[in-house]
Amino acid sequence: KILELIAFSSLIANKDIYANQYKKFAEHWNAKLMLQDMERINPEFYPHPIIQKPSSIPGMKSDWSDRKDDFLTKDRFIKIYEKCGGILHADNPYGSKTDYNYYRGHLKEWRNSIVNLLNAHTIKLVKDKNLYLFQMEAANANPSYTAFAPVGE
Repeated sequence: KILELIAFSSLIANKDIYANQYKKFAEHWNAKLMLQDMERINPEFYPHPIIQKPSSIPGMKSDWSDRKDDFLTKDRFIKIYEKCGGILHADNPYGSKTDYNYYRGHLKEWRNSIVNLLNAHTIKLVKDKNLYLFQMEAANANPSYTAFAPVGE
């Protein structure tokens, strides 16, 4: 479900543009296809995970840097989505059995990669010059966002 919610959040953030491109968008349910469609509309739609640290610059609260590789990338999203999709259906009695130990062994890794993607991330919307910073766990506060507008335009 969380993977579908990530895909739907990208769709909702760009709903009008997505609806203009895909007239039957309300019927879209496959997260993999939604990600592909969203990327055609907005190549920067996917959350961009960052790491925040206290800043050493006077007057600045924090600095951030790109999170390197311990997060849910789009490619990993699709692979995990497809793997988890297979567990939703009953096993074919004549086919191979579902390896539940595989899922148990990967759940913690998948959870951590999702948390690392969403905990602090930025997004860009189509036809919007702002950069949006989302913080899911900002100093023990509720989730929040900050819009950064370009300076000097």
